[in-house]
Amino acid sequence: MALLSAHWTLVFGLLGNVVSFGVFLAPIPTFYKVYKKKSTEGFKSVPYVVALFSAMLRIYYALLKSNTLLLITINSVGCVFQTIYICIFLIYAPRKARTLKLLVSMNVVGFGLIVILTQFVAKGAANRVVIVGWICLIFSLCVFVAPLCVVVPNVLGFTFGILQMILYMVYRNTKKDSIEAKKIPELFEDDSVIIIDDQKPPELKAKTDDVMRLSAMVCSEMKPVDRNSNPNELDMIEIQVVVPKKQATPIVA
Repeated sequence: MALLSAHWTLVFGLLGNVVSFGVFLAPIPTFYKVYKKKSTEGFKSVPYVVALFSAMLRIYYALLKSNTLLLITINSVGCVFQTIYICIFLIYAPRKARTLKLLVSMNVVGFGLIVILTQFVAKGAANRVVIVGWICLIFSLCVFVAPLCVVVPNVLGFTFGILQMILYMVYRNTKKDSIEAKKIPELFEDDSVIIIDDQKPPELKAKTDDVMRLSAMVCSEMKPVDRNSNPNELDMIEIQVVVPKKQATPIVA
């Protein structure tokens, strides 16, 4: 039974190495395009730097365990491929300093700290294997999660843009209706504006009543002119208006 288990372990280990080798070959079309156009064209170096760091960690993890020849070989091949990709990127990248800083900080400083801490802080080989195994898992996920730095902002922007459009369509007439409701109803006739009497403000209505009373007083004291009198007088004046003795206070409309 143990022999059968060892055979299956070898078979799946070889299959895993074949798949991993295919993953390492996947960026070749991208870097061939970079080589032909002599430009990185907006490609980022982060996935390849993280992949190199992950391969280095897996080699270190394999060295802490026994019977891990397949793991050491495939990750050694991965280190070679990722190093070649990073070198091509550095040749044609417009900002080489940024990539170099990332490479040194992650693959030299970061890897060195992990080795030192696991060797001198973690007690026992079993604890070191567990700690390094979890670190390898996290950085292996980072290799495949790295493209999400482009996907996530665009998906969120698309979602919030749709929500803004929906809110605009729902509430676009609300402010307009509330403003029109507060306005005084008006009737437009020719070039003049007639305000409906029921909707007049109290101050304007009181002033209008005063003007109407004053007009009635003036009309009651109008003196008619005899038509049979001198025609010249008719030409000069048609109606004589007597101003009332009581002087009304002028009202400004």
